[in-house]
Amino acid sequence: MVCSIVQVQQRFIREGCPNCESFLGLQNHPDSVQECTSQVFEGLITLADPSKSWVARWQRLDGCVPGVYAVKVVGQLPEEVVQSIEDAGGRYVPRDGTVHDDDA
Repeated sequence: MVCSIVQVQQRFIREGCPNCESFLGLQNHPDSVQECTSQVFEGLITLADPSKSWVARWQRLDGCVPGVYAVKVVGQLPEEVVQSIEDAGGRYVPRDGTVHDDDA
């Protein structure tokens, strides 16, 4: 729910998130994968070169790895996970449409 990359649950458990692993720690933690990912999303974006894509900038994915991403993800992270992201110097922007572009 942080970067909106689309992967099967087993890949999140086996490899973690290629964008968010440093602060989410999903690899080998099925409970964290359950809390921090969602199987409910709308739309798909395929990014070959996020650093050069206007769509990646629009979706705030320009610093992410190439891959398939959801346009909108249903669900929100637990408050303690949001706090750990902020403690690591990041800023959580919900991908469920609850924050407008001018708020981000």
